[in-house]
Amino acid sequence: MHDSCPVCSLRFNREPGYFLGAMYISYGLALALIVALGIVTWTLTHWRVDKVALFAILLFLAFVPLLTLLSRVLWIYLDQKIDPERT
Repeated sequence: MHDSCPVCSLRFNREPGYFLGAMYISYGLALALIVALGIVTWTLTHWRVDKVALFAILLFLAFVPLLTLLSRVLWIYLDQKIDPERT
């Protein structure tokens, strides 16, 4: 990540533990994505549930970096909405 936004100068690097809330967002998004991938996989293949779950998790691994970035961005947006940083 960049240290700050090139447009508005918002600092992205915060105190230790700042992105703990992003982990909760990431967990919720990950769970929703794995369930969606599982439903799509089961609909297309009609495999057993254990095989579908394993396949959905393996497919999900490709989305982990994107999901991490998205959850951090959402956490910063939420934080700035609740308690805006004045520059």
